[in-house]
Amino acid sequence: MEYSHQSIEQKWQKFWADHQTFKTAESTDKPKYYVLDMFPYPSGAGLHVGHPLGYIASDIFSRYKRLKGFNVLHPMGYDSFGLPAEQYAIQTGQHPAITTETNINRYREQLDNIGFSYDWSREVRTSSPSYYKWTQWIFMQLFDAWYNKNADQAAPIQQLIAHFEQHGSLGIQAEADEDIQEFTAEEWKSFSEEEQQKELLKYRLAYLRESTVNWCAALGTVLANDEVINGVSERGGYPVEQKKMMQWSMRITAYADRMLRGLDTIDWPEPLVEMQRNWIGKSVGATVKFPVPQLSTFIEVFTTRVDTIFGVSFVVLAPEHELVDALTTDDQRSEIESYIDRTAKKSELDRMADTKTVSGAFTGSYAQHPITGEDVQIWIADYVLASYGTGAVMAVPSGDQRDYVFAKHFNLPIIPISDSQDISEAADSNKEGLYINSDFINGLSYQEAVPALIERLESLKLGKAKVNFRMRDAIFGRQRYWGEPVPVYFKNGLPYLLKEEELPLLLPEVDKYLPTETGEPPLGRAEGWKYQGAYEYELSTMPGWAGSSWYWFRYMDPQNQDAFASKTAVDYWKSVDLYIGGSEHATGHLLYSRFWNKFLKDLGFHNEEEPFKKLINQGMIQGRSNFVYRLLDDEGRGTNTFVSVGLKDQYAHIPLHVDVNIVQNDILDVEKFKLFRPDFAQAEFILENGKYICGTEVEKMSKSKYNVVNPDDIISQYGADTLRLYEMFLGPLEQAKPWNTNGIEGVYKFLRKLWRLFHNAAGEFEVSAEQASKAEYKALHKIIKKVEEDIERFSFNTSVSAFMICVNELTELKCNKREILQDLIICLEPYAPHITEELWSLLGNEAGAISYAKFPIFNAAYLQESEFAYPVSINGKMKMNLSLALDLDQQAVEAILKENADVQKYLDGKLVKKIIFVKGKIINMVV
Repeated sequence: MEYSHQSIEQKWQKFWADHQTFKTAESTDKPKYYVLDMFPYPSGAGLHVGHPLGYIASDIFSRYKRLKGFNVLHPMGYDSFGLPAEQYAIQTGQHPAITTETNINRYREQLDNIGFSYDWSREVRTSSPSYYKWTQWIFMQLFDAWYNKNADQAAPIQQLIAHFEQHGSLGIQAEADEDIQEFTAEEWKSFSEEEQQKELLKYRLAYLRESTVNWCAALGTVLANDEVINGVSERGGYPVEQKKMMQWSMRITAYADRMLRGLDTIDWPEPLVEMQRNWIGKSVGATVKFPVPQLSTFIEVFTTRVDTIFGVSFVVLAPEHELVDALTTDDQRSEIESYIDRTAKKSELDRMADTKTVSGAFTGSYAQHPITGEDVQIWIADYVLASYGTGAVMAVPSGDQRDYVFAKHFNLPIIPISDSQDISEAADSNKEGLYINSDFINGLSYQEAVPALIERLESLKLGKAKVNFRMRDAIFGRQRYWGEPVPVYFKNGLPYLLKEEELPLLLPEVDKYLPTETGEPPLGRAEGWKYQGAYEYELSTMPGWAGSSWYWFRYMDPQNQDAFASKTAVDYWKSVDLYIGGSEHATGHLLYSRFWNKFLKDLGFHNEEEPFKKLINQGMIQGRSNFVYRLLDDEGRGTNTFVSVGLKDQYAHIPLHVDVNIVQNDILDVEKFKLFRPDFAQAEFILENGKYICGTEVEKMSKSKYNVVNPDDIISQYGADTLRLYEMFLGPLEQAKPWNTNGIEGVYKFLRKLWRLFHNAAGEFEVSAEQASKAEYKALHKIIKKVEEDIERFSFNTSVSAFMICVNELTELKCNKREILQDLIICLEPYAPHITEELWSLLGNEAGAISYAKFPIFNAAYLQESEFAYPVSINGKMKMNLSLALDLDQQAVEAILKENADVQKYLDGKLVKKIIFVKGKIINMVV
């Protein structure tokens, strides 16, 4: 019986589905292990061979953990809200739900074909009302919560209201807006409902405020920073501008310190951890107020180097700063407005990345230095961001490179200031005598002077010590249709929550998936969509990250109608033990998930501070592109003749990408090529040895490069087990590596060789009950040890090589012993589950039971050598190998040498003067 991968794989995939082999229950007699993949957005293109890399790795680990006696939760679902389905709906009029369902079905078919051990009874979809009911519910908890700095955790808003009713604002230490009021209990009670709600909105963890956003008019929505590249939308390449809008935000900054501390407790890749540290960006410094007398206000800045305050020669505001309009004089208004228009076309990321361009505009106004009282000019420049710090900086050209370049470009003052630890030296270095009242820091060390400066600023009520974070509160709204409705309605312009029993708030039907003619989001098209028929709903939907910020909890208890997950389920599964996904989510999904996890812990819904204990970022599988070379005529135009790669330098030519699926081992199928494009139908070829050899290059997998390899094609030709093994064989999981179909044949041959170990020459299944030899035990226990060590350290590629070596050794030994082969396939099961299930069944075991078999126990004794093949030399020249027991001493070895016919043949009657014997090393006979 030949190895037939198609029939075997279809058989076992059906068996697993019919018997729910991998369905997981909350069991207390086994230790738990939770393995999770970052769940995919189901695009219409389906999976290419690069996508399953992390899924295969997590599946290997899940299967291995089952074999090691763990109760494994290994679920899968779909992040199914998002812009692509909505854009397709705009173009075609088809409801996004239909497109999403079609795409999910395609993904599910492909995932099943690869043989993953997912518990599909736990599948979740973020666009399902039964799921987003709980996303809406979590939003409601955030809206009804505030952050108590004294307790360093969130608390219900009712606790804050109770405090206000008894004590007013006295004693409240909260993460809140800057403009919170001070009031007594009596004053609070005298506030109208509207006044109270406005004040509470300044404390809520989910709140409304005017924010500067990336507005894409063509898409009709706000975009996140990572959705904007070089000033245009990542999807579609449409212009994006900075715009102020009233937006929902999440007070993630309340958790900044806890998120930093938590990074020291989790096993994540250091580059990713560093990305989060930098994104959170903790800075210890001071806020400083620069008075603006003509407006009876001040410009507040944050600085980590308050010691450089005497070097300030101008102040720079972000173009979006709220004071820009009031500060702009009539003479400067035209220039300021023109500059703001130009800046609006840049994203924040572009502005941060652009360190070479110097641009700005003078407002025409002046602020006062808070200590010297001197006038300093007020400028705007796009290198200052409204969303970072206070949206203003005090410019110290002698202490900051970007300020220096700006000052030189616009011929602004540069006040010399020393960077030494002695502030008095900085004062002495000043040549213009502007250090008014600076004698109080002369002679102090740096460590003494900074507190003295802050104390002076505090006494003047123009500054205070502060810890600042680079991370901003997260905008929580998109002007789209295909997303979670926000469970909010408006009364007198203020937001109120729906009742819990009114969830889920379903997406309404609309006639088009575009903004209204008056600029409202698509939900504004829903006719008669009002709360209780009277109040306006929120028309923005939640951002794409909402549903993915808590989904691991829903997998724990996906059918629960009364909670996002029961306390019993979350107490059992706790947190994710292994999470595999891309590093591109470092400052998006992974930050937001940690935030929501900590918030839900604060409110007592679970006990884990961090959601993902261990995280692995899988590398990218790159495409291996193929090229044909088109000849050019004398005028440089392309002809219909193509030259093979080895001959191309003899002709004028241009390279063209060709579909890798019509190339085998770099040899072009010329007949299929003629069908590739209509203009190639009459193509002619200059061949090498009768073949057309294509050129190659490693590039990103992309449809435009024709290098996308469909896993369905690989599975059809070689099988899912071959695909799984080959993706692991390509290289270390965390590293990028090129896909090269040319090497897959070797893996396929390995599986067929494994199959033959269980079958005789006639192709009949035949194994022996005889006891194995020492050599066979040695081969088996080498692979047991290797697989266990490799999987535990996620070195899957080296295991595949070890399997090949083991099967070669057993083939040479003509091994067909049951006790060897059965343990071998248990070791291989995580990597190649279909063929091992079939062989397990052929061995007479219960069908499907290999998934829960016991992983073989390694016995080191089988690897201990009792014999050694000594190289025997005569006068230093190697003559032969002689296998001897390792426990023999020199006297016993010499006796054996005298009796050995082969040794005597090489001596040819010569007298042995001396025998040099090194145990376990060499034998050298001196004649």
